[in-house]
This record gives sequence, structure tokens and C-alpha cells, in this order.
Amino acid sequence: MMRSGLERYFEFSRLGTNWRTEILAGVTTFVTMAYIIFVNPSILSQTGMPAAGVMAATCISAGIASILMGAVARYPIALAPGMGLNAYFTYAVVKGMGVPWQVALGAVFLSGVAFLLLTVAGVREKLIRALPVDLYGAVAAGIGLFIAFIGLRNAGIIMADPATAVKLGDLKNPSALVALAGLVITAALQARQFPLAILTGIAASTGIALVTGVARWNPQWGNLGELGSTFLQLDIAGAMNLGLAEILFVFLFVDLFDNLGTLVGVTKHAGLMPESGELPRVNRVLMADASATMLGALTGTSTVVSYIESTAGIVAGGRSGVTAIVTGLLFLVSLVAAPLVGVVPAAATAPALVLVGAAMMSHTAEVRWGDPLDAIPAFLTIAAIPLTFSIANGLALGFVSFALLRLLSGRGREVSWIVWVLVAAFVARFVLS
Repeated sequence: MMRSGLERYFEFSRLGTNWRTEILAGVTTFVTMAYIIFVNPSILSQTGMPAAGVMAATCISAGIASILMGAVARYPIALAPGMGLNAYFTYAVVKGMGVPWQVALGAVFLSGVAFLLLTVAGVREKLIRALPVDLYGAVAAGIGLFIAFIGLRNAGIIMADPATAVKLGDLKNPSALVALAGLVITAALQARQFPLAILTGIAASTGIALVTGVARWNPQWGNLGELGSTFLQLDIAGAMNLGLAEILFVFLFVDLFDNLGTLVGVTKHAGLMPESGELPRVNRVLMADASATMLGALTGTSTVVSYIESTAGIVAGGRSGVTAIVTGLLFLVSLVAAPLVGVVPAAATAPALVLVGAAMMSHTAEVRWGDPLDAIPAFLTIAAIPLTFSIANGLALGFVSFALLRLLSGRGREVSWIVWVLVAAFVARFVLS
């Protein structure tokens, strides 16, 4: 009876899913984003924050936030401290501006409060509705390229170059070889329509990495007691200083539109976005997101966001909130089972990211490429997301070009007033940054 009730609550029948699929999808999502457990502390510790405390905060905030998203909003979207925002927190705010990390955490908390107020007022829901439908497919495809780019970079298959920006990496490097082997294995399994292709590919890649020495067993046992070093260490009073208005704006702006882009891209790829563009329970999604940011600041980490790696679980079949709940539970378990997480190297998860990105490129077919008014904004969105390493920048260029092209072609009345407000905000951000 309980099982039947839960299946009705999570709409298993309508979504065409089951417990086995949802659990495996949750595990897949977790494995592809578990790197944040170790990457986030390595970045934030450069501010002087205790690495052990940040690791505990990362696990707890990601765990509770993902469970909240799955249980309340019922979407297969996992959350964790965001890459990019943690770098901004460290290098721009703390090290660049000399702001104490406690005050920076206070700014993160206040941005979460602002998210919550905007959500209650219905502003964030209006922003989602204002996103031009023609850009939905472009956002999903751009995120796909972004995911693939991250995977290729993490594997060392592509690397930075001062002359050409990027170049082919050293394919004889052991990490690159592990990733390439994993890519072949996972792609072959997908071609055979093996349902556990991504998870099996990650496991096989990890095994190869252990045998070749790319990965090593290095226990780093988590401990709840370690959370105390960052828990409730935020300085909200300091963050309310008017001199931090710019920092608050950046946290608010980037998180808002990164989450908007991720939400649209992930739900679009999962087939959960109706043709009308009216996403069911969208306020619950946004409330969970806002709460997650505040929780992250309270526990001791930078802004918590929806993760584009959630698409890995969706490709594995995840469609309901159970996927996110499983992912969240695994993050909490990671507090005391860190060795099982740390053994999976970036080279092992890279193939999953590349193939998920490839799958998301199918959304380019939804763009009306024959009409410049749709094609140009879509192309700029798709190109800018990976090339600027920012979903928010891709959305910005898409919005601005969408509105300006319609204005210049005499069809400005097709653009809603809220889009024009967003365009003004985007332009101001580019001018003032």
C-alpha cells in the first residue's frame, strides 16, 4: 500500500518509470557529479576555509537540497555547490576584493533570501515564462555542448592554449587513455541499447583507472564533527554593508540565470516541459533552489545550484523526484563513505558527460533554422554557453539578440515587457562588469 501510494505521488505510471530505473538513475547522477565533494573544498580552502568543514558542508547541502527537490518539487534535478560560483567566491570576492570568507558566506545567504522573496512574489516564475519558446531547444543544446566540453577538459583530451584558446591534449596521457577507453565502452553499450550503459561505463573506466594507476585508493573519511569548522560561520551583518551590493548582484544574477537555463535544459531533455512552456510545480522548484542556497551558506559553502549533470540520470531513464532523492541520499552517505566516492576519477566520469552532451544535441532540431529571427539568437545561445563557460552568458546573448532582432525587423510588439526588462539588465551587467 505504501509503495503504491508513493508510486502515485511520484506519478510513475504517467512518466513510464519504476523503482529500479529511478534508483539506477539517481546513482548515475550522483556518480557524475560526485567530483564536487572534493573539487569544492580544494577551491574554497584557498580562502582560508577549513577543507574538512567545506567537504562536510558540500555533502550535507547537496544531500538535503537534492532530497528537497525530489520530494517536494518531484523533478529529477540534483543540486550541489556550483562550479563557477565557487571560483567567483574564492578568486574574485575573497582573494580579489579582500572580503573575509565569513562575510562572503553572508552575501551568499542574502542572495538566497532574495531568491526566496522573488519566488514568493512570483517574479522568478514570470522570468521562466518570459523565456522565448524558440530558445528552449537552443538552451538544451548549449548545455549539452557545455557538459561535453567539461568532460573532455576533465579527461585532458582538450586543454587550454594561449594561442588558440583550446587545443588537443596529450592523448598518450594515462587519464586521457582511460577516458577514451571509457568513451568507447559506454558508446558501444549505448549502441546496443544496454539500459545501464552510462553506469557500467563509469564502473569500467574506474576499474581501468585503478589498474593503470590513474586512480588510487586514498581514504578521506568524512566526519559530521568536521562540519563545525564552517557551520554558522557566515557574517550576515558584514554582508549587508552597501559596499557589497555588486557582489550580491553577481551572486543573484548568475545563480538566477544559471538555474533558469539548467531547469529549462534538463526538463526539456527529460520530456517534462509541456509544449506551452508552462512547467508544472515550477514554484516548488524555485523554492527548493532558494532554500538550497541559504542552506549552503549556513553549513559553509558557496551558492548551491541545480546541476546540469542531472541529465546523466535522465539519459539513464530517471523521470521522477525519486532520482533526485537517491542522489541526495548518496551525498549524505558520502560523509562516512568518502573513499568509495574518491576512487572515481574525473577521467572515469568524462565519457558520461560527453555522451550526455551528444544526446542533448538532438534539441537543435527544434530550432527553426530557416528564420533568422529564431536561428541567430539560438546559435548565439548554443555557442556562448560553452565558449564563455557560462549558461547565464548564453541566455544573455540569446535574450538580447532575440529582442533586438524583432525590434529592428518591425516586430518589437512580439517581445513581452519582462523580456525588455531582462535585456536592460543584461546590457547593464555587460557594461558595468
